[in-house]
Amino acid sequence: MATGDESDPVGRGKPASGPEDARIALMRPLRHALSAARAESIPVGVAVSGGADSVMLAVHAAEVARDMGVPLHLLHIHHGLYEQADDWADAVHRLGEALQCPAHIMRVQVAAGGGTGIEAAARQARYAALGQAAASLGLRHILLAHHRDDQAETVLLRLLRGAGPEGLAAMSPSTARDGLVYLRPWLDIPRGLIRDAAAAYAARHGWMPVQDPSNADERYTRAALRNLLVPALDARWPGWQAIVARHARLAREAAQILDEVASADFAGLDPSATGDSFSLAAWRSLSAARQAHVLRYWLGRQGARMPTEARLAELLKQLRQLHSLGHDRQLVWNHAGHRVRCIRGRVSIEPREAA
Repeated sequence: MATGDESDPVGRGKPASGPEDARIALMRPLRHALSAARAESIPVGVAVSGGADSVMLAVHAAEVARDMGVPLHLLHIHHGLYEQADDWADAVHRLGEALQCPAHIMRVQVAAGGGTGIEAAARQARYAALGQAAASLGLRHILLAHHRDDQAETVLLRLLRGAGPEGLAAMSPSTARDGLVYLRPWLDIPRGLIRDAAAAYAARHGWMPVQDPSNADERYTRAALRNLLVPALDARWPGWQAIVARHARLAREAAQILDEVASADFAGLDPSATGDSFSLAAWRSLSAARQAHVLRYWLGRQGARMPTEARLAELLKQLRQLHSLGHDRQLVWNHAGHRVRCIRGRVSIEPREAA
């Protein structure tokens, strides 16, 4: 039974054959990731929680950055959600001193309300803090320690939530957000290789990784998947992470093709100069599947929250029922912070005023 994939940089899901091979496997993608920063002569940030994965990313990135002449900054988000948070920040400060890289601690307040859940709220707070730190330090790139096992878990979570090809593509090696580029150089590296490097580093330096209690708290979705489902998959299908990660790459290619199709379809809908409206008659000439897909594309381009399948079906039904394009047939569809209208044969979108 196949347990890996042909693009596995460390040998079809198996650990590297020796410490030097493992070191090369960890360093090579970092050199590639930092090459853009070296070309632009700008510093780079690395997000460090204090756990084994992010600390190993910082350790190896610091060595690569020194060789390449790229200044490196450690960025730690202090959520204040656990009593150990101050100790974690202190650990990152000590790591910065050991690596001779400045460490910056950003304290954030996580708003548990708002209907997004504590995990999503903490993630939003992290990105906001990283963006502020990048602006003050002149960073354009931030390294994140996500690895192959994280990617595989993300695909499973997206699958269980009913995501389409774009969602199943999971995490990208490079993501632009709020003027920053977030780099995930280790998406093809298995967790075991990183943990082996962490054990060797701990043995040499007497270092211990921080332990985030949320990683073992099955009230959190990812922790529940990791603790309840992953062990069964490991036992029955060793190396399944490489297979699922390959699926993510294929899904990303499919999503890119679909995006190109939607872009071409939208260009044929007589869009306005700003893209905030299009011709209903032209839209109705598309097949049902392409009608739905171009609507998702349009809503996303206009910054609207992506509707659920049921909500999108409601909008599709209303648009398809507008046989008459006269003044007496109008549509108003309110969704989150936006309003979709159809007036005189033009479908348009606008922000809704806050209540």
